[in-house]
Amino acid sequence: MDGILAIWKEAGMTSHDCVFKVRKILRMKKVGHTGTLDPEVDGVLPICLGRATKIAEYITDSGKSYRAQVVLGLSTTTEDAQGETVETKTVENEMSEETIEEVLRHLTGEIRQTPPMYSAVKVNGKRLYEYARQGIEVERPSRIVSIYDIRLDKNSLTHQNGTITFTIDIDCGKGTYIRTLAVMIGEMLGYPAHMSSLTRTRSASFGPEDCVTLSQLEELAAERDSMRTVLHPMETGLIQLKKYFINDTVASRVKNGSVLPTPPDWSGSQNEPVALYAEDRAVAIYHLHPSKEGLIKPVKVLWID
Repeated sequence: MDGILAIWKEAGMTSHDCVFKVRKILRMKKVGHTGTLDPEVDGVLPICLGRATKIAEYITDSGKSYRAQVVLGLSTTTEDAQGETVETKTVENEMSEETIEEVLRHLTGEIRQTPPMYSAVKVNGKRLYEYARQGIEVERPSRIVSIYDIRLDKNSLTHQNGTITFTIDIDCGKGTYIRTLAVMIGEMLGYPAHMSSLTRTRSASFGPEDCVTLSQLEELAAERDSMRTVLHPMETGLIQLKKYFINDTVASRVKNGSVLPTPPDWSGSQNEPVALYAEDRAVAIYHLHPSKEGLIKPVKVLWID
């Protein structure tokens, strides 16, 4: 069974829990997820099966969309609702939609983020959350992330009990911390803040309409033919890559992992992966040879007949 399952991960379980359950339901070992979601986060989690595990990194590296609730007036140790309160500041007055939207515009594009202490980023071979649990503060490496768009849900803006709450929809690139984004929004508005809830609404090309829950998967797996209705072809996880079409003769060389002359109409830049297709099947991922001009070399061979 080769392909991609779009699972709707429910809150309360880890991404690894989902992989474990899919392995058990489908009785197969070659199963891998495409980027972790925190246990309290729900939403779209593509899971690769069989041969499709080879392309998991391309889904992981692709764009994501989220729906998050931001609370102004209170910050926490974890930057979300799970942590202990660090700072409070009563929000006395109403806040206009225009004021919030102006801040969101300033945070659109490439921005610099510092990962939260309670995160899986490694420093000196150890994850930040391990330091945090021991009460050790370490210097965290900041990084540039891409925010393609942020939209305020204007119907969500509420002011009560000294806090302001609102919901935003975010389209972003790899490595973005939405809870850190919530804190940054608060800082620009002059208040401590945290993210109170988060749902991933899209991963690569997969949205809620493509997803099944684990309980639905269990029902479908009882009848093998029914799996075809929810199993997406491996190529669905590669649609964000450039395509190059080859004939059967070249495909036989590609399947053997051959280095090839760079085609005159090759559009991939240096280190940019390009998916090679024979008819409608992705056969391999190639890029320009790093040291030999005029050649392309395989990054991954996906099909070997």
